[in-house]
Amino acid sequence: MVGEIHAESWKVAYAGFFSPEFFAEAVRQRRGKWHAMLAEGSGTAMLAALDGRPLAFSYFGSSPARPESAEIFGFYGHPDGWGTGVAGALMTASLRRMHDDGVKRVHLWTLRDTPQSRRFYAKSGFTESGVVRGHDFGDGNPIEQVEYELLLS
Repeated sequence: MVGEIHAESWKVAYAGFFSPEFFAEAVRQRRGKWHAMLAEGSGTAMLAALDGRPLAFSYFGSSPARPESAEIFGFYGHPDGWGTGVAGALMTASLRRMHDDGVKRVHLWTLRDTPQSRRFYAKSGFTESGVVRGHDFGDGNPIEQVEYELLLS
């Protein structure tokens, strides 16, 4: 189910950033990669459902760049759940879990040109750190990402 959420979110939000050939393969990979990733157990995954249907997931863990922080590596909502509040509830639960685990700071990266995700992170209490990076998803064409951060109280 995590792979389905990831793939469907990507299909709607990211199609314009990649060539059609690369994009089709990227969506296929996102649909199938989660079983192995979750089996590794290197991070924490949380799933949120609405009326019994899983519609959003978060995946987070220790930040490789900032040992004192957690990083949200993935936060995706199925388009059928957009606007329902399920993603907001999941973010609240994810941040609570990190806080309960002793995390003081959280950061994440999102594409610069995705206003919907940027509004969501701002609404969730994150602020832009001012750091921008180019990220290559595998097609040789880096896309700008912006970093968001949050201090947990």
